[in-house]
Amino acid sequence: MDTNVGSMLIIRPSSMGDIVMASPMIRVLREAYPGAYIAWLAEPSLCELLRHHPALDEVICWPKAQWTRLFRQGRLLALAREVRKFSSEMRLHNFDLALDAQGLLRSRGLAFLSGARERVGLDSREPGRFLMTRTCFHAPNNKRMSSEYYDLMKDLGLSPKEFHPDVVLSMEDERAAAYQVRAEGIGEKYAVICPFTTRPQKHWFTERWTDLCAAIHDRLGLPTVVLGGPQDVDASRRIQALAPVRVYNLTGKMTLGQAAAVIKHSTLVIGVDTGLTHMGVAFDCPTIALFGATCPYLWTASPSTTVLYDKLACSPCRRSPTCNGKFTCMKSIGIDRVVNAAENLLKQPGIRQCTSYT
Repeated sequence: MDTNVGSMLIIRPSSMGDIVMASPMIRVLREAYPGAYIAWLAEPSLCELLRHHPALDEVICWPKAQWTRLFRQGRLLALAREVRKFSSEMRLHNFDLALDAQGLLRSRGLAFLSGARERVGLDSREPGRFLMTRTCFHAPNNKRMSSEYYDLMKDLGLSPKEFHPDVVLSMEDERAAAYQVRAEGIGEKYAVICPFTTRPQKHWFTERWTDLCAAIHDRLGLPTVVLGGPQDVDASRRIQALAPVRVYNLTGKMTLGQAAAVIKHSTLVIGVDTGLTHMGVAFDCPTIALFGATCPYLWTASPSTTVLYDKLACSPCRRSPTCNGKFTCMKSIGIDRVVNAAENLLKQPGIRQCTSYT
């Protein structure tokens, strides 16, 4: 480990779930470099996940949308000026180390633009290795949550004893979430479902979510809250309308930080491979994760997490499903199996109970 690192930049710009899973690096790096200036580069919509963390000195918002718009408009000179301006601003930090925790060409390019004298990143099939000082190999068969980021820390000569997702919320978000929960009449104990993600092959099925809400009500005695982003409003309303019991729909009504606070104080979280589900793990909530086309992890450092995943001959297919829209891997996960897993999890000694907002 280079003890002369005075400033460092973590580059994991996109994907809420990946930022949650990469978040353990923050405290590990702070403990190893207590006097260093530590910044994280992320897209603007995700910066609020990071800006309240006490071990981060700065969150740098990368204007990806602006760059993309200029490129699509063919305004290449304007784009070049914006890239040069952003690079100049980053170089004012005199970063000693840039950590590319994504392993894509664009993240390697951002590491290069930072001007860091040492640039270490995850290895991948992406081009742009020449932009890095070195790349870190990750064993793809390691199915512990955040294992690739753990390997990145080991590449720096660090051996963290604890490596658990670490999301810090603002008091304002916690208060706003508490107000919304009270205004909806939800009560202190509730289950959260997180049905929505970026690709259809990672989804469960609408009719299963509606029946699950009824089973959560009948067998666990909990009301259900649906969470998602603005793009999920219509799908969330369908679940609410078709469920045979009352479902509280907070989709699109909250900021990302406020939605995270609703999860933090929940009794139970059930969701697919999406960032909101991974937040349940981060907050040590009793969490049931439903994986199929993707399987980012099979076990975590938290005893409060249960992963339901049936590995088929074709799985994980990731972005290339071969089932012609049948999504067999997700279909194999039945409602009784999910509720039984939740019942067993909630009965285990030492499992964290819901926490009060006050």
